[in-house]
Amino acid sequence: MIKKAYLLITLVLLQFSCKENDSTGIYVQNSTELHTAIANAIPGDVIIMANGEWTDVEIKFVGYGNDQQPITLKAETPGEVILTGNSNLRLGGEHLVVDGLFFTKGYSTTSSVITFAINQDTVANHSRISHCAIVDFNKPQRNQTDLWVLFNGRYNELDHCYIAGKSNRGPTVRVDLAGNQSIKNHHKITNNYFGPRPPKGGPSAETIQLGNSFTSMVPSYTLVANNFFDHCNGEVEVISSKSNFNEFRSNVFYKSEGSLVTRHGNYCIIDGNYFIGDVNSEQIGGVRLIGTGHWVTNNYFYNLKGKTFRSPLAVMNGIPKSPLNRYLQVTDVVVAYNTWVNCISPWQFGVGSNIDQKDILPASEIRSERPIRTIVANNLVYNTQGDEQPIIAHDALDGINFKSNLINNQGNSFNHEKAFRQENFALTQQEDYLFVPNSSLPNITPFNGFEFELIAYDLFGNSRASANQIGAIANTENTNPNIMDRSNYGPGWFDLVKINDSSSNVFNVETTVELETALLKAKNGDTIVLTAERYELNSSLKIDKKIWIKGALDRDKKISMHYKGAPNTPLFQMNPKGQLTLSNVLLEGNQKGFAFASLTDHMSSLYNLTVTDCEIINFAYVLKAYKNSFSEFISFRSTLIKNCANGLELSAETDDRGDYNAENIHIENCRFENVSKNVVDYYRGGYDESTVGGNLKIANSTFENCGGNEENGILLNTYGIINVNLTGNTFTNNKVKLVARLWGAKNNLFSNNHIENSGEMVVEQNLPLTLMY
Repeated sequence: MIKKAYLLITLVLLQFSCKENDSTGIYVQNSTELHTAIANAIPGDVIIMANGEWTDVEIKFVGYGNDQQPITLKAETPGEVILTGNSNLRLGGEHLVVDGLFFTKGYSTTSSVITFAINQDTVANHSRISHCAIVDFNKPQRNQTDLWVLFNGRYNELDHCYIAGKSNRGPTVRVDLAGNQSIKNHHKITNNYFGPRPPKGGPSAETIQLGNSFTSMVPSYTLVANNFFDHCNGEVEVISSKSNFNEFRSNVFYKSEGSLVTRHGNYCIIDGNYFIGDVNSEQIGGVRLIGTGHWVTNNYFYNLKGKTFRSPLAVMNGIPKSPLNRYLQVTDVVVAYNTWVNCISPWQFGVGSNIDQKDILPASEIRSERPIRTIVANNLVYNTQGDEQPIIAHDALDGINFKSNLINNQGNSFNHEKAFRQENFALTQQEDYLFVPNSSLPNITPFNGFEFELIAYDLFGNSRASANQIGAIANTENTNPNIMDRSNYGPGWFDLVKINDSSSNVFNVETTVELETALLKAKNGDTIVLTAERYELNSSLKIDKKIWIKGALDRDKKISMHYKGAPNTPLFQMNPKGQLTLSNVLLEGNQKGFAFASLTDHMSSLYNLTVTDCEIINFAYVLKAYKNSFSEFISFRSTLIKNCANGLELSAETDDRGDYNAENIHIENCRFENVSKNVVDYYRGGYDESTVGGNLKIANSTFENCGGNEENGILLNTYGIINVNLTGNTFTNNKVKLVARLWGAKNNLFSNNHIENSGEMVVEQNLPLTLMY
């Protein structure tokens, strides 16, 4: 009896502690109180999580609100309820709202961070995640797969959130359409800020994926609108639409190295989006079309340099009788009233045509079906400098109907001119990246095709009924959309400036102890200056931030760092998010250690390495990249590499699943002497035809007496790498059969190389690769 009374009193006190003030909400301070409040919630309740760090919290938010009285779970102060460690959130029920939570410094042990479902039988409907953030909430290893937001059910929303930094395998956001409860879902993904996503090096790194190959024929009706995609560089597809009847409206794709892709599924609307490029990147794309019935209207493309799969407009070839996970033929598509400004070869048709590979690929992989019944009309192309190929036809254009398209190509002629009317007209810069017609365009009557009257408004929302013209902008009544105003996207509480803060402190160090101490104290962006002539190191230097280490003396007398650490350990240990710039330093090993290496595991994110004006002598490896490690860029410039057993080995991804260890490798004005093997070993395996990396450039460098112990007889091994450029190099007395074997079907180039007593350089047109699918 006493025990029962004690339990009753405890429950009453717990209820009282959770419900401090009915008028303001149910205030909870720990997981127990939170779970109790959720279990007892009724329509209209507001559960308030106390400010502070909530560690290892798995929230099952099950409740049944209604349209007028949702059940709300919110932060006491938006952004100050921080979920860390092994935390996640699952929703199930009806009319639930989550507001102001911040996930960071951890990862979910489940397959997703936020899920609109408890399990297969209990999904969420009419529910909303709003004004939340997920930042760097990655699994410990890049190859481990998860999602950060997984949609199930129907009529759910993700809005005004900040999501950035996903580096492990898997889309950032996915809409799941498996099961009747999740089709015709009418989800909304709106007003979010999708911050930088680093390149993964292979497939399965989309920012948004709507469905998958095997549910791609079902209707989704998902709306993706008014979002900002900032440097979303995970893979070739920023958005992968794999279901039917989705809409993409008024989004800004800012310097994101990929495209909006109708990968599977049909009948998408792509309207009023901005695609902003960068003159320094050839990886930024626009829209890539596969499938049936899409309408691409009122979009603005600026300064895009992407090619083929990442071209500003890529209309693909399909596979006859294509299985669901391959490429359907493009049919009955409309591309109308769009504008391209200073884009290189903006229109590409028949992309992916690979009939020339029929001898090494099965028929099920040959993309031979050209686009048909496709209208390209009322579009505007403007180039400040003439473009040699505004249109590239990878196959015949007999299925494309060109109508009333206008181009100013500065008078330069080009192939397929009949697709355009070429005139002289001008544009005026309205705001950053946005150019509009400064007066009436040449008198050209827009083509009025079937249902073209439904294109009732232009890029800015102005009616086309009163004043219509070619291109995305019908008139200039409203020409200040302020697309680059970041405050229009994401949660108001999130400080974009703070997240990108960088220090600029300088540490002058004279001893090894001072160097090690400075490296621990340094912050992102700091510089360490080596002021002594020589440093002896017996253990690795951990690089886990952006740091510049440089010698203080002139280039003719480099600072010496002598590494005497244990065998198979690196002088510089590259950790996740480590970004090292090393200059004017002599690195000397003991033939047992490595100059640079990634971690052997727990590489949750990428690293970067720049080496300039250095010497690297007597190491077992210059650079050793372990499996599941990845670098966005590795650069060696004006550097001597001498008497090393191995050079740069980036060939650990041997599963042949399209992955690789680095996106960009640049070697310029370097000298390699007596490097026994793996001089440059750079590998990507698996037939993933949409992968456009890696990228290797070796220029004006010398290779002498290298490769003597190379088992495969190839000095520069670049098997499966898409973009290779070998130019102006000298190869002398290298004991190999081949200097390089280049992939002729891809962008592998060589020029002005001098080869003496070093084998030969060959081109293999169709490189056999393991099929991934």
